[in-house]
Amino acid sequence: MNKKIRLFQSIHFKIAIVFMLLLLVTVEVIGALFVKSLEQQNIETFKTSINVDPYIQDILAQDLVSTDTESANKNIKTTISQAGISNSAQIQVVDAKGTIRGNSNLNEQGTIGQKSPSAKLKTVLYNGQSYEGFEYGDRTGSAYTKIIPLKSQTNNGDNSSIVGAVYISASMSSVYDNLNKITGIFFIASVVAGVLSMAISIVISRAITRPIDEMKKQAIRMARGDYSGQVRIYGQDELGQLAVAVNNLSVRVEEAQEASEAERRRLDSVLSHMTDGVIATDRRGNVIIINETALDFLNIRNEDAIGVSLLKLLKIDKDYSLRDLLETQQEMVLDLSDQDGHELILRADFSLIQRETGFISGLVAVLHDVTEQQKNERERREFVSNVSHELRTPLTSMRSYIEALNDGAWQDPEVAPSFLKVTQEETDRMIRMINDLLSLSRLDSGTSKIDMEYINLNEFFNYILDRFDMMIKTDNEHTGEAASVLDHAKKHYTIKREITKRDLWVEIDPDKFMQVVDNILNNAIKYSPDGGTITARLLDTHNHVILSISDQGLGIPRKDLANIFDRFYRVDKARSRKQGGTGLGLAISKEVVEALHGRIWVDSQEGHGSTFYISLPYEPIEDGGDWDES
Repeated sequence: MNKKIRLFQSIHFKIAIVFMLLLLVTVEVIGALFVKSLEQQNIETFKTSINVDPYIQDILAQDLVSTDTESANKNIKTTISQAGISNSAQIQVVDAKGTIRGNSNLNEQGTIGQKSPSAKLKTVLYNGQSYEGFEYGDRTGSAYTKIIPLKSQTNNGDNSSIVGAVYISASMSSVYDNLNKITGIFFIASVVAGVLSMAISIVISRAITRPIDEMKKQAIRMARGDYSGQVRIYGQDELGQLAVAVNNLSVRVEEAQEASEAERRRLDSVLSHMTDGVIATDRRGNVIIINETALDFLNIRNEDAIGVSLLKLLKIDKDYSLRDLLETQQEMVLDLSDQDGHELILRADFSLIQRETGFISGLVAVLHDVTEQQKNERERREFVSNVSHELRTPLTSMRSYIEALNDGAWQDPEVAPSFLKVTQEETDRMIRMINDLLSLSRLDSGTSKIDMEYINLNEFFNYILDRFDMMIKTDNEHTGEAASVLDHAKKHYTIKREITKRDLWVEIDPDKFMQVVDNILNNAIKYSPDGGTITARLLDTHNHVILSISDQGLGIPRKDLANIFDRFYRVDKARSRKQGGTGLGLAISKEVVEALHGRIWVDSQEGHGSTFYISLPYEPIEDGGDWDES
């Protein structure tokens, strides 16, 4: 973004070089025109200076027509020397026959009397017209040549005849030397002007580009998200107006950015606190946004989810295509339960992200956790099935016995009493089941009345155990009296107590808690072997009391431990039903303990018995105060 610009790429250099080149081109064009005009003017002046006055021409013409050749040549030499032409010019006087009669060049006096080799001279002698022009020689360089015909008047003065010509040749070196000097001076002036123009153009370019550079820096800061700076305004020209526009743009962009950021934070807050998972994709179906809830549902990290196809993320790529989701947006239920027993069922709802033009730019998937709902629905179906089954069994048995009695068995004094006893037992069993179901219904709906009061749990637990000790003692006495009549005797049990001596005052409902302990003790007695020991423990921790009841029965298989408190769940269904169990006792116990703000759980190993634990909240009470008896 802020890459360093090379000198030749800089606008400073470009503006400066443009100004300098513009000035140099202007100076050079003006200089060329000036030099050209000066050259022409100097040449015209030089040509004007190279001329023979008419009276000189007349004198030379008279000398050429003179019969005294020797005397005439002397006169011609004298006349040439007095002609007043520049020393750089060479003058030759030629008669009508082309013979050189005089030469101003002292080094070429030997040419006098010889024929002139100049073709231009012959032409002038022939047609009588003057000639002037420029010639270039390797030795002499550029030279100006002028040939003037000499005419002699006739006696009557009407006609004239050509008697000769004056040949003038002047070197142009002095003219061009002056021009070269002037050109050199002009070149030096151009260089000085170029340097000055460079300095001036740099100053001007800096004045022009300084606000542009500041606007560039402000644009870079805006691109980085820093809107605090302001561009300095140097004037009210176009650049000043542009600077004002940049400052206004910075304020507007900052406001829009803050609004967008606030909207994004609100959206992130909404997405992060939603209990439903939200996944947004681009138009190719690749994930671009996913909230924390969806990440937790799918057990994946954000960086692993972004850019992945929604179909693969939801593991539906084998059954659906992106076109199916775009065309139907149908609701679907996804079972993402794993092999470790973690159950997760999601309901996915899909909707399109469309622009006003109708162009589909993406897809939104909302994931609802319906695990509990599905579980409740499954439990409801299982509950109805179990209740139907549990009621059908005793009803079928009662129907069979009643039909037998109706068919005449009531008249048989040996069979009728046993049939009626079975019917009564099945009726009692159904009544117990209905009562248990009503108790569970009240606990589920919260209408079951809980009469909380503080009791000494040590004394209360000992009271319950004393009742069971009395029942065991009574059963054993009855068994001893009937031992001579029956071939078998009832099993013997022992209840072992490990109870703390400290008084533990706990707030509970005594009746309902007694029902829980009775249920667990009854189960321990049912499933313990003959001569088994049932261990009852009570201890306290910092803020809880823990009551446990252990038996030495067959234990509970590990696979059944998680379901032992479910309704109508039995580890050994045939044995439990034979012993009169409804399958609801432990479910009621769990509901009661949780209503007392406690917790119940079981620890068991198959073949080594089971231990049921009950934990209740407990706050130690100091001696004295309101609890002391007066």
